[in-house]
Amino acid sequence: MTESARRPDRAGAPGDDGWLTEVARAASADAGGVPVELLGDYLRLLTEAAATGRRPRRGELDAVGALGRRAAEQGVSAGRAVRLYLSAARRLWRQLPHLASATDSETVRAAADAVLHVVDTAVATLAEGYAAARRELVRREETLRRELVDDLLRGDSDLGGLVERAEPFGLDLARVHQVALAAPGHRLPDAESAISALERVIFDRLGDRDVLVATKEGLLVVIAPAEPVTPDRGAGDGGPALGRLMHGELDRLVRGRPWQVAVGRPHPGLYGIARSYEEAREALTTARRLHADTAVIDAHDLLVYRVLLRDQAAMVDLVQAVLAPLSQARGGAEPLLDTLHEYFGCGEVATEAARRLHVSVRTVTYRLGRIRALSGYDPADPRDRFTLHAAVLGARALDWPRRPLPA
Repeated sequence: MTESARRPDRAGAPGDDGWLTEVARAASADAGGVPVELLGDYLRLLTEAAATGRRPRRGELDAVGALGRRAAEQGVSAGRAVRLYLSAARRLWRQLPHLASATDSETVRAAADAVLHVVDTAVATLAEGYAAARRELVRREETLRRELVDDLLRGDSDLGGLVERAEPFGLDLARVHQVALAAPGHRLPDAESAISALERVIFDRLGDRDVLVATKEGLLVVIAPAEPVTPDRGAGDGGPALGRLMHGELDRLVRGRPWQVAVGRPHPGLYGIARSYEEAREALTTARRLHADTAVIDAHDLLVYRVLLRDQAAMVDLVQAVLAPLSQARGGAEPLLDTLHEYFGCGEVATEAARRLHVSVRTVTYRLGRIRALSGYDPADPRDRFTLHAAVLGARALDWPRRPLPA
């Protein structure tokens, strides 16, 4: 069938809009099935511009902008919406009734100029309305996501309501999740770039379902399933792997460095998310108190400090009784505490402790002797070792002797 046979009669009676309906349907098919309702009065504006040269009025353009907003709300892509309008203009131009037999080139040029003006202003207005609606949708989604994250981390909201609110974000609250927090070294003026970077790498590795990325109190928050990030890793390494994945991506950003990431242990269910968050937050706080510059902190590794600090009064008493006498040493207690920390950390091997401290082995053995003489506890005696080690961990958690012991 020829093109002339397919197209409707150009010489339709005045007011006969059947051919405009056909143009709209064909343009919709060209754009992948975009609803023809999104054209509104656009085709009539084109025909009037071609016939009379009339420019669109402000109210008519506002209506086109509203159609752009509707396209965004319906999930139509911007490209398909624009293609609908351009395809409609192209098809309409070929079928304009009063130009079918026009012989005056000036008439055709004037009609073309008027039609192109309508296309230009209408498509621009459509795009502006679309962009405005998308910005509102993003802001609305960001608000909903932030509120959902706040309620999940608080852990005291209605379970049924949270399950319903989490579903659009692909979060299955019946699964085992863990929470990771990323703290920037310097305050971020804008966290959007960091969130976008994290979303790209985490969604690429974990998928975009069952993962939430947001901000809370100046920290970046990631709620993720507890499955291993890489298949060649044991399940027990899930926390550090997620932390390393986050830190590796954030460290590429110019702003925010140095980053410190803390990962809570995985726990099942809604309240497991809140528990993992509290562990990650406590791990960050403890690392700061210990002046630890570790890039990735696993809450599992700091459990002993949670035990030690649970009864602060008892810990202060232990540090006071066992380690306070070390302040009598020349140079104070700090060099002796550093020696004990490295000595216990390397399995009580004096040569390794000396290497870590950048001192001689003789210096280490001398300091261990001074500790024994001043405190009455022998680091080499198994009966005294636990008491000394617990007191050293408590002193680091209390930041003693840099700070006075709490009353």
